[in-house]
Amino acid sequence: MPVDWKILTANGGRWSIDGLRPISLIAMDHLSPAARSANMAKIKGKNTRPELVVRQTLHAMGYRFRLHRRDLPGSPDIVLPRYRTVVFVHGCYWHRHVGCARSTIPQTRQDFWQTKFARTVERDRAQAERLVAAGWNVAVIWECETRNRETLQSRLLEVFGG
Repeated sequence: MPVDWKILTANGGRWSIDGLRPISLIAMDHLSPAARSANMAKIKGKNTRPELVVRQTLHAMGYRFRLHRRDLPGSPDIVLPRYRTVVFVHGCYWHRHVGCARSTIPQTRQDFWQTKFARTVERDRAQAERLVAAGWNVAVIWECETRNRETLQSRLLEVFGG
């Protein structure tokens, strides 16, 4: 249903088209559900910008690694066989970085999203446990940690005991 902006802006723009709910309580998505679904399907799982930043930083620090080893639980983003260490680069939103401002819950369908996020966190935990049981060290670098190169470098030095 197209939005009638004249009705929407009536009464100071504070009420919805149906006049029953305040605007602040309505999810205003400019895409249809099909278009939103197609948009969400384009979100990548490999070679994301945060992952590329971590890889560039590790390489500049002299570390050599392998990518996305499918023979390991969770197909870790970065594998450093020499150090018996795997690095997961997690998005703060999808993997629920505790205390991060990017770790929000959508206002619509909250039960669905909470269940989805809980499954993701549980899957991450189970994969990490399986890797530790197999003798690997597991490190998680959060998306927000990749925004500043100095912070990222010091975080990576923590991981590798440097």
